[in-house]
Amino acid sequence: MKKTLIAQLQDGQQYLKLWPKAPELGAILPENRIVAATKMGIKVVPFIAVLSVLVQGISLGAEYLPQAITFALFLLSMPVQGLYWLGKRSNTYLPPSQASWFREIHSKMCENGHQPTVSQSRPRYAELAILLNEVYSKMDKAFRRELF
Repeated sequence: MKKTLIAQLQDGQQYLKLWPKAPELGAILPENRIVAATKMGIKVVPFIAVLSVLVQGISLGAEYLPQAITFALFLLSMPVQGLYWLGKRSNTYLPPSQASWFREIHSKMCENGHQPTVSQSRPRYAELAILLNEVYSKMDKAFRRELF
């Protein structure tokens, strides 16, 4: 099933909010770096794009305004690219090695008396984010140390 660009960006925004902010996950998955870069881009890039157009317009003149606007549009596309990547990633099924890791975490949580809210059949990265959020919010540090 193909999703529209807007739907992918919305999925990326949800995945951005879902992903746990845990430094130990950075060694395992690239999401920590992408989430941090996208969040920073959403906050900083619009200011840089406007500043870029103003500086180029003032210093180089009106004849360079099309190039300045093109550069600003390129800058503004960077956070959108991050959200798109996160949206595609959230809907991707886990590879077999990570799916077994997902099932291992799920079963260990069940053994410790906590029933996760996600199912084990064909997990996607979005379900992994939900499961990891539950690990960080409901399980103790000893349990997390055992996993990582």
